[in-house]
Amino acid sequence: MPGIFLTYSKTAVSVGPPLRGTLTMYIHHINFVVENLDTAVGHFERILGQPVDCRDVLPGRGALAARFKLGPTWLVLVQPTDPDGVPGRHLAKHGEGFFLCSLGVDDLDATLDRLRETGVGLAGPTRRGVDNWRVQDLDPDVSLGEQFQITEEVAGRD
Repeated sequence: MPGIFLTYSKTAVSVGPPLRGTLTMYIHHINFVVENLDTAVGHFERILGQPVDCRDVLPGRGALAARFKLGPTWLVLVQPTDPDGVPGRHLAKHGEGFFLCSLGVDDLDATLDRLRETGVGLAGPTRRGVDNWRVQDLDPDVSLGEQFQITEEVAGRD
């Protein structure tokens, strides 16, 4: 597999093939899977010193979510409602804690083209997330076994 070069700064990570330019990414959202959303929300409200920004029902993922906006990044708590959904299976296998990291981009299609050129595998089709986000999961084999995805915010809500 061709090498992928990551360049980090305080606000962004750039990903690109060797000598072929870069794509600027940032941490769009980080998800933590929890057993009880209300308990976790209360815990994080105390830690962060701010109320939860919004709650979402995710029927396509079999989950409920609560989101905190931290600068340009969302911290998302996810409670499975379907044990056979992706979050439910993750909770059963790993317990509460880190679930996934999503890298934000301005142009998902261009980013996916670049990642394909570098040999980065994708997992499943591009889908719509909350707030009309376009989301593409990456193959966990290329991300140290962890779940990473790429997200583009699209104007307008579902």
